[in-house]
Amino acid sequence: MSVTDTTRPISQEPETAIDDSASFHVAAPKKSNPLKVGLPPIMFGGLVIGFWYFVSYGLLEDRRRFLLRPPHQVIQKGFLDWAVFSEILTALWSSTKVAIIGLVLAIAIGMALAIIMSQAKTAERAIFPYMVTLQAIPILAVVPLISLWFGFGQMARVVVCVIIALFPIIVNTLFGLQSAEKGAHDLFSLHQASRMTRLRKLMFPAALPAIFAGLRISAGLSVIGAVVGDFFFGRGAVGIGQRINRYAANLQGEQLLAAVIMTAALGVTVFWTFGWIQSRVIGKWHDSSS
Repeated sequence: MSVTDTTRPISQEPETAIDDSASFHVAAPKKSNPLKVGLPPIMFGGLVIGFWYFVSYGLLEDRRRFLLRPPHQVIQKGFLDWAVFSEILTALWSSTKVAIIGLVLAIAIGMALAIIMSQAKTAERAIFPYMVTLQAIPILAVVPLISLWFGFGQMARVVVCVIIALFPIIVNTLFGLQSAEKGAHDLFSLHQASRMTRLRKLMFPAALPAIFAGLRISAGLSVIGAVVGDFFFGRGAVGIGQRINRYAANLQGEQLLAAVIMTAALGVTVFWTFGWIQSRVIGKWHDSSS
C-alpha cells in the first residue's frame, strides 16, 4: 500500500532581477544662476532711482529741490569731485577706526559676560537685568556722563559704540551656549569632563551660529554708534557724522547724500564681512549656513 504524499511545495515569489547594466545617477548640486541672483537687486535699485527722480523733479519745486537732489547731481558733486569725495573718505576712515575698536571691545566684553552667565544661573540672574537696562537707556541720557568720564574725543565715541553694540553679542552668545543638546551634556557628564572641556568642545561649537548672528547685528550697530558719537563728541579727528552734520547745516544736499551713501556702504560691508567669515568657519558642517 503506497502512501501518497499530498504535500505541495510552497510557491515562492520570483525574485526581482536587478539589471547590472542599470546606471544610477546622483543629481549634481544646482549651481546658482548669476542672472537670478543679480537681477532682482538691480531691478529694485532701478525702481528706487526712478522713484528718487520722481520725487526730486515731480514733487519738489525748484526752490525746495535742495531737500533731495537728483542722483546724477549727487554723483557729480559728491563722488566725482575729488575735493569733496576725499574729505568724505577721510572722515569715513576715522569713523571706521572708531567702529572697529568699539566692536572689538564689545565682542570681548560681551562674550566674557555670556560665558560667565552660561556657567552659573546665579551669575545670569545677577548680570542679565543690568544688561537689559543698559540697552534700554537712550544714549542721549548718558552723554553728559560719558563726556565727564572720557572727554569729548575718540575714546568717548568708542564708548558709545560699545554701549550700542554690546547687547546683541551677549544675548546671542548666551543663547548659543545654552542651546547644546541635553543628551550631549549627559555624555560629557558620563565621561566626567571638566567645565572647560565641556565649554570648549560642546557648548562653544554649538553656539557658533548664534554667535555669528550676534556679530553681524553688532557690526552694523557699531557703525551707527560711531556716527552717533560724532554728533555728540566733536573733538579729535573729524568723523563721517560730523561731515553729515556740517553738510546738513550748510544745505549741501549732494554732499550730504554722498556721505550718507558711503556710511551705508560701510555698514553693509562690515555686515557682509562677518557673513563671509561665518560661511568660512561653519559653512561646511552646520545646517543653518546652507
